[in-house]
Amino acid sequence: MSDTFTIRTANPTDIPALRELFDSGVYAGQIRINDTGADIDNLEAGYFADEGRSSFWVAESNSQVVGMIGVQNVGDEIAEIRRLRVRDGFRRRGIGANLLDHAVKFCRGQDYMKIVLDVRKERDPAIHLFEKAGFFLARTRETEGHKTLDFYVDLYTDPATRE
Repeated sequence: MSDTFTIRTANPTDIPALRELFDSGVYAGQIRINDTGADIDNLEAGYFADEGRSSFWVAESNSQVVGMIGVQNVGDEIAEIRRLRVRDGFRRRGIGANLLDHAVKFCRGQDYMKIVLDVRKERDPAIHLFEKAGFFLARTRETEGHKTLDFYVDLYTDPATRE
C-alpha cells in the first residue's frame, strides 16, 4: 500500500466516502445527540457558504478518500476544527498530522486568532496529535456520560514569525 497521499478541497461527490468515515469514527457506536453529521451531508452549507471563512478537505490516496478535516467559522476571530478522521489501515502514516497542519495554515491565512476543537477522552492518538501540534487542554467536560476534552491554540503571534 502506497504511503503517498494528496490533500484537496472536498466536493459533493465525496459525501458518501465522508459519511462512511464519519460513521466509522463514531466511538462505540454512540454519537452525541446534537451531532448527526448533517454538516457532512450538506458540505456546501456547512463549509462553503460563508465567503471562504470555512472549508473542508480530504486526503486522497490512489483515488480513495482516506482522511478528512473541516474548519468552521464560529466567531469573528475563532475557528473550530471538525471531523478529523483517517481511515483504518491508513493511520500512523502522517495523514492526520498533515490534515491538521493544512487546517491550521488555512486558519492563519484567514487571520483567525484562535482555533478550538473537542475530542472524546478515549481518543488517545488524536489527543497526542493535538498536543504535539501545540494545542492546549482548556477543560474536560462530561456530557451524556462521556468525557470530552476541549482544546485550543492561540494564533495571535508576531506577524514576522508566520509562514
